[in-house]
Amino acid sequence: MKTRKLIAVQASRPTSDGDGVKIRRVAGFQDGRMDPFLMLDELKADNTKDYVGGFPPHPHRGIETLTYMLKGHFRHEDHLGNVGELKDGGAQWMSAGRGVIHSEMPIMTDGQLHGFQIWINLPRAKKMQPADYRDFQAQSIPTVALQGEGDFRLISGTLNGEKGPLDQPSVPMLVGDLRAEGEVKLPIPSEFGAVAYLYQGAVTLCGQQIEAGHMLYFDQGDAISLTAVPGTSAGLIVLAGKPIREPVVHWGPFVMNSMAEIEQAIADYQNGQLTA
Repeated sequence: MKTRKLIAVQASRPTSDGDGVKIRRVAGFQDGRMDPFLMLDELKADNTKDYVGGFPPHPHRGIETLTYMLKGHFRHEDHLGNVGELKDGGAQWMSAGRGVIHSEMPIMTDGQLHGFQIWINLPRAKKMQPADYRDFQAQSIPTVALQGEGDFRLISGTLNGEKGPLDQPSVPMLVGDLRAEGEVKLPIPSEFGAVAYLYQGAVTLCGQQIEAGHMLYFDQGDAISLTAVPGTSAGLIVLAGKPIREPVVHWGPFVMNSMAEIEQAIADYQNGQLTA
């Protein structure tokens, strides 16, 4: 088994989205190292005023979103009539396809919020497919023991004979929450690219100590191996997937393959045809 080497480390940057929700973001729309993933937002706040406005109704086309909450609840509603409450430890997946209009609004739980939203690209052949939505409560997400001192909450993909609840994504991927108390090894299919966002604690990797709030980029191999710094419990969101390797053109909530397709998405939204 070939261990993947760390090739880059990038700090997330503070920003805001929706109705002033404070987040930390790593964007990779033009970064092939993240392909097929486009962006990761960390939503973390102890004060309700930092997220109470949530994400009122807004459109998407050409992407999928995967939201995972450690702490806090969100209510999803969309134009298809889907309604779901994302609770502590749960996840929800939404495929915008040709078009979706949805909202994600917080439901207070003792003032704290900590979660992640990941944007996943859709291949050209699937960008205009019908929209879809699923949610997965905490009890449906298996925890898989790993070699060493750690485990993995498996949201999508197969690991050590276990399958995550998101079992038919548009792009083959392995996504989940890696917890490490010491040295740990996570196998990853060699044909997948791999990045991991360190959201808690600190790790030692390839002789380098890295603190929370950074995205880690890996080269090719069969596994990721890392060690939690003594006295810390490390948490990482692992994003591994089969690269799409197609042009990416991004404008606001739309991600397509050309500027002409972006202009069409804008026109369809303005004319009420985005979801038709």
